[in-house]
Amino acid sequence: MENLKKTPLYDRHIEAGAKMSPFGGFDMPIEYSGIVSEHEAVRKQVGVFDVSHMGEVLVAGPEAVRFVNYIFTNDVSNLTIGKILYGMMLNPDGGTVDDLLVYRMEEQKFLLVINASNIDKDVAWIMTHAQAFNVRAINCSDDWAEIAVQGPASETMLMSVLGIDVTDLSFYEFKQLADGTIVSRTGYTGEDGFEVYSTPRRIDSMWQKLMDAGVMPCGLGCRDTLRFEAGLPLYGDELTDSISPIEAGLGMFVKTEKPEFIGREAVIRQKTDGVSRKIVGLEIEGPAIGRHGYDVLDCDGNKVGEVTTGYRSITLGRNFAMAIVEADCAKLGTKLQVQVRRKIFPAQVIKKRFYTPNYKK
Repeated sequence: MENLKKTPLYDRHIEAGAKMSPFGGFDMPIEYSGIVSEHEAVRKQVGVFDVSHMGEVLVAGPEAVRFVNYIFTNDVSNLTIGKILYGMMLNPDGGTVDDLLVYRMEEQKFLLVINASNIDKDVAWIMTHAQAFNVRAINCSDDWAEIAVQGPASETMLMSVLGIDVTDLSFYEFKQLADGTIVSRTGYTGEDGFEVYSTPRRIDSMWQKLMDAGVMPCGLGCRDTLRFEAGLPLYGDELTDSISPIEAGLGMFVKTEKPEFIGREAVIRQKTDGVSRKIVGLEIEGPAIGRHGYDVLDCDGNKVGEVTTGYRSITLGRNFAMAIVEADCAKLGTKLQVQVRRKIFPAQVIKKRFYTPNYKK
């Protein structure tokens, strides 16, 4: 435990009685009042998350556009300043190094937001490949803190409590305030919401103002149940070094028409020839909850895959899972089974998006 990093809001979490647990090398709040109440607050009103464990890398220089396009599957060449793209960094075999957001700050300056558990790996990957380009890549992860204000009332809360006008922001747009704070209309919950990046001191002040206004603090427990219901992938589950975005059903974020990017040849082959396995959604009958790593079987009892994430949906009250299965078993409506400990429960392939997101377009 002594080797775990702490976010700038760590003392706030301890004071609030949060249940803490290691995540991505940090000691992070898993829940405060309870996963169910926090989940429902975000779905129905508003909640705030400490996401300061996320990593940030600034890339700038005369070849910044070419470099980011080389390491990123989406295409930033026509991305407008003030807008954001989601995509992946791939290894040459098409596996996923990480999934990330890219913010276009200036014509030749980008902010890359990466997953906490991958910061060291990602930074090494970015720095290594940057050597062949006329760019500077700076790991500024320790300089930033970040909160996510999520839910239908998030816009009102940012304006009334923090005094930040966000009415001009559409989904996947951001702006930089006079003090350097970045506010983006993004999130990981399936609801309208915002992510705010600033100095640790400013973020601490914002957090306390939101607490004083009665906003519910939320932990990583409900962050996972919320993203799961909305069909959003988690690195380490639905995306890994050996799971490509094509297998994960995220091909729309892979622009193979670009002339060059790492892993391009591999994902072109996958798009052309098809893949042998796919990430699917499952609905499981009965009381069983499929957890990560549980076997998925066909109707004859043969293993055809395994669960990547599974929960009983708090919003919908049904048992769902995401799983990676053989491509022949991935068609909607296919009957499968999930082995939960020593018991086997019927399941059916359904769409991965169990809950319809409510984003502001």
